[in-house]
Amino acid sequence: MAWTKYQLFLAGLMLTTGSLNTLSAKWADMFSAKGCHGDPEHSFSHPFVQAVGMFLGELSCLAVFYILLCHDKRRPQPTMNPGQSFNPLLFFPPAMCDMTATSIMYVALNMTSASSFQMLRGAVIIFTGLLSVAFLGRRLAPSQWIGILTTILGLVIVGLADFFSGHHDDEHKLSDVITGDLLIIMAQVIVSVQMVLEEKFVYKHDVHPLRAVGTEGFFGFVVLSLLLIPMYFIGVGAFSDNPRHVLEDALDAFCQIGHKPLILLALLGNTVSIAFFNFAGISVTKEISATTRMVLDSLRTLVIWVVSLGLGWEQFQGLQVLGFLVLLAGTALYNGLHRPLLARLPCCARMASAVEENDQGERERLLGDGRVQAGDES
Repeated sequence: MAWTKYQLFLAGLMLTTGSLNTLSAKWADMFSAKGCHGDPEHSFSHPFVQAVGMFLGELSCLAVFYILLCHDKRRPQPTMNPGQSFNPLLFFPPAMCDMTATSIMYVALNMTSASSFQMLRGAVIIFTGLLSVAFLGRRLAPSQWIGILTTILGLVIVGLADFFSGHHDDEHKLSDVITGDLLIIMAQVIVSVQMVLEEKFVYKHDVHPLRAVGTEGFFGFVVLSLLLIPMYFIGVGAFSDNPRHVLEDALDAFCQIGHKPLILLALLGNTVSIAFFNFAGISVTKEISATTRMVLDSLRTLVIWVVSLGLGWEQFQGLQVLGFLVLLAGTALYNGLHRPLLARLPCCARMASAVEENDQGERERLLGDGRVQAGDES
């Protein structure tokens, strides 16, 4: 069935804003400006300030949720399900995971390229798969295990591409590139913990996705904003690129923005894009399918890579292309994107149907357990 204009708009919005989110963050990292008290011009290296901006974007999803809810209540027959009432503090643990992982990834983005940053984030399926087996009792299909192994191979290839490019990269030292790549993968372990916590919570309490994102954004924004105060006094030596060599110098960030307002444009691009990306992603899942959302999420890696090459932010690496294709295959296998193709083959149609039924039964089992638990709590 052909997509409607609204569905095409949502898909385009998700792909565009998802790509802009990483590109605008990297653009901000590439600026140099004078700091406070006559400090000489230096690079804009403020990952925690950028993370605060990202959480502000997530927090705006909460405003969108209440606007949509008020608009829906004015209809003769409301159709929007606001979800069950819940204790917002239950979202505090996943929000802290999000805050930690995001901060680590923005530190890593200062050290490596935007395309490698996006590709290496694909490692999340490895840890999410393993943790879902351990803590959610999920049974992974053979194709998902193959997808995890394929993803590991893709990560090794991308890592090798960064290793070889690091020898002739004027912007990033080889040690920085390797450290950045390792930090990104480490952050995916924390992201996978967050995703498992969210899945268990959403199944039990039926929380609207926009409300969930906004609640996490609220906690992340408040806690990280407060943490900027002690970070201003914690010295970290050569690990930090700001003039005072502290963990984060928010005042220096504001001074640099004052001297070069384009930095503010990049930060606003990051904040606004994350808000629209979350809204578009949820809408794509609702209006089209979760599979389409997965495909678009993979395609934004390609968009980021092509734009980075076009802007001269990085050099072409054939090994990186191979790594991207292997990662794409791993993601496709893990998320079951191969099943429609298998279903068209007479010899594999029955097998694909059986796997689909098993997945549906597994989902109903998890959802069923959640409903029983939710009922017990009430």
